[in-house]
Amino acid sequence: MSDAEWAVVRDAMPVPGWLEGRGGQPESYCHRQMVDAVRYLVAGGITWRAMPADFPAWDRVYAFFRRWRDKDLTAEFHDRLRDRVRQVAGRDAEPTAGIIDAQSVKAAASVPAATRGFDGGKKINGRKRHIVVDTLGLLLAVMVTAASVTDRDAGQTLLARLRERHWHITRVWADGGYTGRLVDLARSVLHVALTVVRRSDDTSGFTVLPKRWLVERTFAWLMHSRRLARDYETRTDTSEAVIKWAMSTVMSRRLARRAR
Repeated sequence: MSDAEWAVVRDAMPVPGWLEGRGGQPESYCHRQMVDAVRYLVAGGITWRAMPADFPAWDRVYAFFRRWRDKDLTAEFHDRLRDRVRQVAGRDAEPTAGIIDAQSVKAAASVPAATRGFDGGKKINGRKRHIVVDTLGLLLAVMVTAASVTDRDAGQTLLARLRERHWHITRVWADGGYTGRLVDLARSVLHVALTVVRRSDDTSGFTVLPKRWLVERTFAWLMHSRRLARDYETRTDTSEAVIKWAMSTVMSRRLARRAR
């Protein structure tokens, strides 16, 4: 990270418990080095043991990543950056609308059979990333499942998570994979208007569909990180944490450019 980007990241990082008088042992490592190391792994797609010697030892970096994942510090860090990006763009910190979609990716041999499956539509054996983004394309909720899980089944759980965390959300746009009982459930139980944006039968070739292109752009941002080119993680919550780290890099760089 540049110094300007580190200033942005430092302000958004969760405060350690020992600084707030909640006990715990003070960290003996540099947070900037740790964050840089995790971002390097996500961007370069390397293995943990291939961490360059310029960074701390790989097992200490992994311990940092694992602690942030298990204590939801990765989500807190990501959400703070997202709130800042929205405010800089002149939006309220809490969004009122979102777009939902899913992406199937191949899984590496390290992914257990219990959390992988075959997506018949995309002909992919692996996992599926279900995400909800706001109208700026920023990540609001993410859930990783086996690729065999349908969009409707995963959408029910994902929308419930979204509503619990962002209760201002009143409208979500989706594609044709989310039709059926999910629309009625979202309206009656979650009080969210799930609007399906359909492709016209009269059009041929590639067509930019309203709202739906926003989430497709987010998937393109994520695929710039080589660790996300396929799913290498043993646990699904680790995959979700890697996605949040990738989006955190996108947002911190955007904030650093605007601070110049």
